[in-house]
Amino acid sequence: MSDPERRDPEIFLRQAAQEGRGRLKIFLGAAPGVGKTYEMLTDGMQRLKAGVDVAVGVVETHGRHETEALLHGHEVIPRREVDHQGHGLTEMDLDAILARHPALVLVDELAHSNAPGSRHPKRYQDVEELLDAGIDVYSTVNIQHVESLNDIVASFTRVRVRETVPDSILETAEIEVVDIPPDELIERLKEGKVYIPAEASRALNHFFSKSNLTALREMALRRAAQAVDAQMLDYVRAHALAGSFAAGERIVVAISELPSAQGLVRAAKRLADALRAPWTAVHIETQRSLAFTAEERAHLADTMALASRLGATTATIPASSVVEGLRQYATDARATQIVIGKASRSWWFELRHGSVVDRLVRNMGDVAVHVLPGEETAHHRRTRRAATSPWGKPSDYLWSTAMIAMMTAVGRLLVQTIALGNIALLYLVPVMFAAASFGLRAGLFAGLLSSLAYNFFFLPPTGTLTVSNPENVISILVLLGVAIVTSQFAARVRAQADLAHGSARQNAALAGFSRQLTAAASQDELMHAICGEVGRLFDVRTVLLLPSPDGPQLRAAVPPEDRLEQIEKAAAQWAMDNEQPAGRGSSTLTASDWLFHPLRTTRGVLGVLGLAREDAGEPLRSDQLPLLMSLLDQASIAFDRMALEEEMLDARQIRERDRLRSALLSSVSHDLRTPLTTIISAIHELKRQHPSDLADTVEAEAQRLTRFVANLLDMARVEAGALPLKIEPIDLFDAVAGAVHDTRQSLAGHEVKVDILPDIPLVRVDPTLLHHILINLLDNAGRYADPDTPVIIRGQRLHDAITLSVIDEGPGIPSGSEARVFDTFTRMEGSDRAKHGTGLGLAIVKGFAEAMGLGVSAANRGDPTGACFTLRFPQTLILSPLPDEDIL
Repeated sequence: MSDPERRDPEIFLRQAAQEGRGRLKIFLGAAPGVGKTYEMLTDGMQRLKAGVDVAVGVVETHGRHETEALLHGHEVIPRREVDHQGHGLTEMDLDAILARHPALVLVDELAHSNAPGSRHPKRYQDVEELLDAGIDVYSTVNIQHVESLNDIVASFTRVRVRETVPDSILETAEIEVVDIPPDELIERLKEGKVYIPAEASRALNHFFSKSNLTALREMALRRAAQAVDAQMLDYVRAHALAGSFAAGERIVVAISELPSAQGLVRAAKRLADALRAPWTAVHIETQRSLAFTAEERAHLADTMALASRLGATTATIPASSVVEGLRQYATDARATQIVIGKASRSWWFELRHGSVVDRLVRNMGDVAVHVLPGEETAHHRRTRRAATSPWGKPSDYLWSTAMIAMMTAVGRLLVQTIALGNIALLYLVPVMFAAASFGLRAGLFAGLLSSLAYNFFFLPPTGTLTVSNPENVISILVLLGVAIVTSQFAARVRAQADLAHGSARQNAALAGFSRQLTAAASQDELMHAICGEVGRLFDVRTVLLLPSPDGPQLRAAVPPEDRLEQIEKAAAQWAMDNEQPAGRGSSTLTASDWLFHPLRTTRGVLGVLGLAREDAGEPLRSDQLPLLMSLLDQASIAFDRMALEEEMLDARQIRERDRLRSALLSSVSHDLRTPLTTIISAIHELKRQHPSDLADTVEAEAQRLTRFVANLLDMARVEAGALPLKIEPIDLFDAVAGAVHDTRQSLAGHEVKVDILPDIPLVRVDPTLLHHILINLLDNAGRYADPDTPVIIRGQRLHDAITLSVIDEGPGIPSGSEARVFDTFTRMEGSDRAKHGTGLGLAIVKGFAEAMGLGVSAANRGDPTGACFTLRFPQTLILSPLPDEDIL
């Protein structure tokens, strides 16, 4: 344990880990509608006015006008388009924010789940990457989205929230509670400021009842208080301030090997819940812990596991005594309350050993001590006496007797030379040797035998056990007393050395394991290192399995020839799905010869580690479980780090490939434009002098090649992010007419039907980019539609957008490939998308659309069959709305 007056080095390590990282501030609310986003935008504007570089990554206004008004003046980074099952979705553009690198970014709805195909499945993981890049983040979250409170919220709201954030995110963040009274929130709901009227009425009858809102409000305030309390503790530990700083309650429960300890843990859990306080279950490991039986170790491991399942932090602390260990731990943890059990002990036991509870109450100062009655069964007392009274091996006593005999012989040789009293000192040597080497009882035996030998061989009358001089009686008693005291001290030092040796051995195992994992250069090396080290430390066979569509896949094994039967695979799958151990030694699928433990990280279960013995016995002893859990935690972190490094390497390779491709496209296209211009000029002159069909064909192909070169240049500009925008109001009907005129050759043989209302609103876009988009879409329809079929251009006004669709008739797009048609150089095989072309047209459409804030999607039409490409102009780009009766 650390000295309370010494600054805690762990706090300095955590502070060092935060160096270079951004700061996270969370606006925490009890429920939707309390004003979290409003408060975040207000704070962001204040920072902006103070000269801070602020950008909006993503903000969900949900149609609230006062929230939308706060966006004015903020730089909003455009979202990226994601196609999911034929629907266009928008997500925060993480790469764009990293490239922009503002000092502060506003990211709404921290618990949001990203669309499939995103870099991270959860938005809070995007935020972690932003923080790692040194960017400060403001974000919002409701209390029901906190992982540890999910079950509690569901118990009284009857609503199970699926999107959650880990508690660790809140533990490192600055938290600001955005709070309004339940009655005021209900009024906001009735006024339609939170949901539309139909949804508001349903919400009032379910989630937004006054009792639910009051409970959620209390939870939000308590959770914020816990975060502040944790930050305060870090400060006082870093500055070595004395005192418990009891601004909030902190509970420590002391557990033992007794079966009744589980009841103690449950009582501590109830107390912690009542006080809404963090709690820790701690076991103080003393010299008596070395004599625990297998049954007692199993009880202790079960109690530790129960405390962990109930939400406690667990710890095992080596100490010279239970009282000293608890006192030091409580001081270090700034505990305000201690829960301890008092077992039924005889008066003789307490007379000899004292009462742990009494000494703890006297030594804990202002810390409250809760004493609960415990029960020690007669069976346990018999087991304890048998376990704690080992007389050792016969050889221990033989060695002790031999040492005493040797000292007696030495004394007989020196009896004429030195004083009789000094001869007694010779017998301290075998006493200390026996106590230090063989334990307390061997030392006591040596002390008693030394007294008898000294009396028999040296005290007159020699050869008898009688003492003629009363002064010699005192010598015998002193010798015996010194022997007893020396034996106790030597035995205690030996026991503490054994504990220290065991702790050092475990720390060395963890350090060695960490070095092996750090040295791994690839995922395969890492998996084999995990299996090899765990197998060596526990003398077991090991396997490591990763999830796959066909079930758990064996990726590493020690020995390498190990294979798994169906029951083992079922146990491994259960461990992956439920994030709990399965197999022999657990409570699930015990018929398996293997015990499987999941490798858990914040991204879920990455795999499972299996352990088995050659003799098909229990893979682990109960006392080995804490070490295995520590090893698994290290393995999970290393595994997660390796996966993230590989993802980052892939991302860097993709960026480098795209950069080289863009450079190549730009270079080639520039080099082609000059000869193409010369060829087209020469053809014009040739046609003027000698008109012919051949000259017309050459001109048409040269024009087509010119468009290809233009597409190459445009694609290079899109991927380089160098698209200058000139936004102005335009009429969609005029834009469509101009694009149809410029693609009349591509549309030859197709009737073009324009279905756009004459009074459709103007939109604010770049007319040049929109013209390129429409030309590419119409050229695509002209080339891929069936001959003599119409091409339809349809504009529609929706309640929140305008859509412009280009529809053709033909085989359409292969099912499931609707999103891939917009990828660069993509041409669908086995469909109408497989005709000649560069595969750049639709990629340019998507790039230009995203640059202007438009959405673009592809889908198949039903009857008649064909492809439909749709541009979506959001409300923010519409210049003037239509009357309500004209809105679909």
